[in-house]
Amino acid sequence: MSAARLAILYEHPEWFRGLFSALKARALEYEEWRADSLIIDDARRRYPDLVFNRMSASAAWRGHGCAQFAVAELLALLESRGVEVVNGSAAYAIEVSKIRQASAFRKAGVRHPATMAVNRRERLPEAARSLGFPVFVKPNCGGAGHGVARFADEAQLAAALPSLEPGLDGLFLVQTAAPEGELLRLEVLGGEVLYAVRIEREEGRFALCPADACGSGVRFVPVLCSVPLEREALAVARAARLDVGGVECFVDGRSGEAVFYDINALSNFVANARELLGFCPTERLVDYLARRLSAVPLPRG
Repeated sequence: MSAARLAILYEHPEWFRGLFSALKARALEYEEWRADSLIIDDARRRYPDLVFNRMSASAAWRGHGCAQFAVAELLALLESRGVEVVNGSAAYAIEVSKIRQASAFRKAGVRHPATMAVNRRERLPEAARSLGFPVFVKPNCGGAGHGVARFADEAQLAAALPSLEPGLDGLFLVQTAAPEGELLRLEVLGGEVLYAVRIEREEGRFALCPADACGSGVRFVPVLCSVPLEREALAVARAARLDVGGVECFVDGRSGEAVFYDINALSNFVANARELLGFCPTERLVDYLARRLSAVPLPRG
């Protein structure tokens, strides 16, 4: 029996029910590959034509850290075998590393916070002094707002130092605090901006996942972005090799400039999207996957 032409590589058990339902409604057969329970077989001969990577940077915070590096190995293997991957190894490498995200922002030519990575907590004050307070300290491999803290001065940072934890890769990230302003997320699909929302949150809340299963309590309001802002977001997506995902920025209330600070290769669509946006982004995503599948040549014989 031949394998399905499409495989969905994922870790979170709740986030993709809508995607699976939409694929079934379109009669698109697919395999489910759970990233936290993989067997990577270098001798395997037959693969799906298209693999959609939906692995999250926050998996380790749910006890699924075993998936984090395994997915990187699997994506590299798939690409070496010529398998088409949506959000492949390059995008995933940026998803799980905020220091690499800073490099992508620089490559895209957009404004972003000054950033340093530190592999020993004792050196956090030194890095923060170099950047200048206030600063954010966060895990380099973060996700879902875990471990993010803002420090106004060195005394605050020193008091919190023993309680700070790095991500699975052992790296802390130190960033200058972005200016006050609107917080926006632009969702990108296939080289176009799918929609944009303003994120309304309580001060100090950093868990911004829009999915129902997250229960973050954050409000998302649809907005129309300027053409220059959309161009900047798409430049970030290209620099990150992002097929689908979200790009987040602050819009500086003083200058009106966007300050980009986060790239989400796995970015959940907003809950109640049809009512909120007037269309279903999951259906657009399935359309995109169907187009990518149709572009893959069928094997001969």
